Amino acid sequence: MIENQIIIETSDGQLDAFICYPEEGGPFPAIVLYMDAPGIREELRDMARRIGTAGYYVILPNLYYRWGREGAYGFELSQIRIKDEEREKMFGLMNAATTEKIVDDTRAILAFLDSDPNARSDAIGCVGYCMSGKYVVQVGATYPDRFKAIASYYGVGIQTEDKQSPHLSAHLIKGELYLAFAEEDEYVPPSLLKSIPEEMDKSGVNYRMEIYPGTGHGFAFPERAAYVKPAAERHWERMLALFDRNLKL
Repeated sequence: MIENQIIIETSDGQLDAFICYPEEGGPFPAIVLYMDAPGIREELRDMARRIGTAGYYVILPNLYYRWGREGAYGFELSQIRIKDEEREKMFGLMNAATTEKIVDDTRAILAFLDSDPNARSDAIGCVGYCMSGKYVVQVGATYPDRFKAIASYYGVGIQTEDKQSPHLSAHLIKGELYLAFAEEDEYVPPSLLKSIPEEMDKSGVNYRMEIYPGTGHGFAFPERAAYVKPAAERHWERMLALFDRNLKL
């Protein structure tokens, strides 16, 4: 596996990102891995590597680059589930990373992928967790000719009362969309689990939605107390099948 840290120039500064891809057989279909609220860490790089070993070029951007680098975001990662004040700092940063900002960052990420001969810029997918669920739906709608496969796991903010809610743009998505949710998720109540598929049906988007039984928010992350191994492995199965059928053509 080839790994590098790179810098991408954006409208707001320098976005740092981790990239990885197999040593042989390229160029590879490209996957943008959008992080969850706790930010960049080795756990996410390991997940990027797992996607990479399946034959993909993976880029993991630091979506908090406007405010800091890994380990220096202004909150203590080890304390976010222990101290309310640290968790609130993290939520403040999460809310500051608006969908509009991430959509603009994605434009720069796509330009970078176009410039790297190791990545197939004609075959791009993305996956987002937690706060990034809304991002992947919106980037799929904003760049419909670029993203051919889009996956969200326990994504938040996909459907809101806001006039710019991502679900309102879902009809623009041309790629295949996969939405996975936990059965018990304090951030995605049962009312949304009912209304999201109704809205997606109205949009006409090519999508599949699944609710993973016996799970809570964060079930795919091995370092979380919420980790459920069978569900996590199912998440990998679903994700890689989505990417393979849409990107390995």
